[in-house]
Amino acid sequence: MGNLLCCVKVDQSTVAIKERFGKFDDVLQPGCHCLPWFLGSQIAGRLTLRLQQLDVKCETKTKDNVFVNVVASIQYRALSEKAGDAFYKLSNTRNQIQAYVFDVIRASVPKLNLDDAFEQKNDIARAVEDELEKAMSNYGFEIVQTLIVDIEPDEHVKRAMNEINAALRLRMAASEKAEAEKILQIKRAEGEAESKYLAGLGIARQRQAIVDGLRDSVLGFSVNVPGTTAKDVMDMVLVTQYFDTMKEIGASSKSSAVFIPHGPGAVQDVATQIRNGLLQASVNH
Repeated sequence: MGNLLCCVKVDQSTVAIKERFGKFDDVLQPGCHCLPWFLGSQIAGRLTLRLQQLDVKCETKTKDNVFVNVVASIQYRALSEKAGDAFYKLSNTRNQIQAYVFDVIRASVPKLNLDDAFEQKNDIARAVEDELEKAMSNYGFEIVQTLIVDIEPDEHVKRAMNEINAALRLRMAASEKAEAEKILQIKRAEGEAESKYLAGLGIARQRQAIVDGLRDSVLGFSVNVPGTTAKDVMDMVLVTQYFDTMKEIGASSKSSAVFIPHGPGAVQDVATQIRNGLLQASVNH
């Protein structure tokens, strides 16, 4: 019915290419237009102005001879003011864009090592976008944005990279563990040294207290009991300590019987033996 009435409708975000007797005549914007077909006017085709996206996967190799697949995402659209060029100058827009992407990626990536290629994805994308912008603007297209969405090395290369990374992390963990154990040993040694030092101080103070107590006991006994000498008091103290020691041995030992010498002069013998032992120890030292 529209053709009979010489009317044609153009949808939003779309332009129509009008020809007259096979020659380009005009670009019809969205809306309703009169198209007198009997005067040779016709619609040669329609061109969308919407943003389009093309994903390109390009295989290339890096400077260190690692083959990778670079995935680029190209966002582009036709320009309304250059719709004639976009419609007539290119027969296959997507193939043309893909060819330029291949050319730039295969010229840029081989200059970089694999690690650098991952780090400089934005530089590669910028190089692709600049080249496409210069080339496609002549054909009526605008390059909105170019993204390098992925760089995929060979599966064996990825496995090797993961193993290198794992080994590095294990080495760091082992180093940190060894350092922690070193700190623990140092702290333990410092604690033991401090403990022994304090124990030594305690033993020295204990012995000093015993000596002071014995001195005070000897002096007090000599004053309160006339006729006694310091030697008599020391004999009594030694014998008392001797029996206290024997009592502790009997209490802590598994055996319930302890044999000690006994006789009329046992006390004197015990004191003499203790004194002789102390004197012998003093001579040896």
